[in-house]
Amino acid sequence: MLAVAVAVYQTTGSAFLVTVMSMLRVLPMALFGAFIGAAADRFPGHTIMVVTTSVQFATSVAVAVLAYAGQLETWHLAISIFINGTIWAGDNAVRRLMMSRVVGANRMANAMTFDIGASNVSRMAGPAIGGTIFAIWGIGACFVLGAVLYLASVIAAITLRYRQQPVQHGGSFILHDILDALRLIKRNNDLIGILSVTIIFNMFAWPLLSLVPVIGQDDLQLGPSGVGILASMEGVGAIFGVLLSFAFAKQKHEATLYTYSIPVYIVALMAFALMPNPVLAGIALTVAGIGGSGFMINQSAILFRSVKLEMRARMLGLLTVMIGTGPLGFLQVGWLAEAIGTKNAIMTIGIQGLIATLLTRRYWGAIK
Repeated sequence: MLAVAVAVYQTTGSAFLVTVMSMLRVLPMALFGAFIGAAADRFPGHTIMVVTTSVQFATSVAVAVLAYAGQLETWHLAISIFINGTIWAGDNAVRRLMMSRVVGANRMANAMTFDIGASNVSRMAGPAIGGTIFAIWGIGACFVLGAVLYLASVIAAITLRYRQQPVQHGGSFILHDILDALRLIKRNNDLIGILSVTIIFNMFAWPLLSLVPVIGQDDLQLGPSGVGILASMEGVGAIFGVLLSFAFAKQKHEATLYTYSIPVYIVALMAFALMPNPVLAGIALTVAGIGGSGFMINQSAILFRSVKLEMRARMLGLLTVMIGTGPLGFLQVGWLAEAIGTKNAIMTIGIQGLIATLLTRRYWGAIK
């Protein structure tokens, strides 16, 4: 994603198109998330993982071939990101559902600590490695490395041994399952609060991160390698957050960490936009990463404890849809970046997010 952002900005000079690339990765969640969640119980998780990682491998190979043939265009990158975003939407529901069945709902926060930790190790290393490879060998090499890593994922998925516990659906259709989940949300204040916090994060917090490459190049005068290192600092902060959560956080802290991490994340990214040099900007991104980890670790754990076993896959699907509201935020921040400048766009969206957090206090305050 870092390499794509740098390539698109160097080619087009458009901050809006940079945010569109990030938006296309999230859009499939809104389009397909509910259906993927409702279907997750009906198909073997092992099979889904093999198929999806194989598609990601094939997509990376195709983009690498186009790059080395000198035929790679921005729209090729957009299509590849949308495909991988669709896979990601399925992974979000299927993989976490598999994890919950292995460890149980009460240990899900611990499992997510390791899951988010592993994710953020790669998010910490990925931008730095991607920026360096882009600077030396170009974007084709970035996708070659991606293909190699996805091939390793395919092998890991093939060798996975997983026994799926059958869930009874009574012959209902997927749409019926989705409607059941919506009815459950309507009468459950915990679920309303969980989904409200998720919408705020994905509309007003996460989209701000898409402008890090733009600020890195325009305001901090960094090259691709420097931008990659800067972007990786958010992952460094997330690792710190994971370690702190593993060492000190208890189940009674989960709701607090889930909700209050949002304003920390937003304020830290607003501070990042105002920093005059890369060191201070990196510190601000590190703080943002710490805040974001609190949100990500506790999201699934709280959700799973709030619903019965047979409803978890459907609720994960609807949670994925809420994550899929992110494209609205990406479009807004991209449009504002073009209209009033990158820094002003981040400040504007950040203030909106803080106001939205205050206005929804009655809902997220109900989360237990």
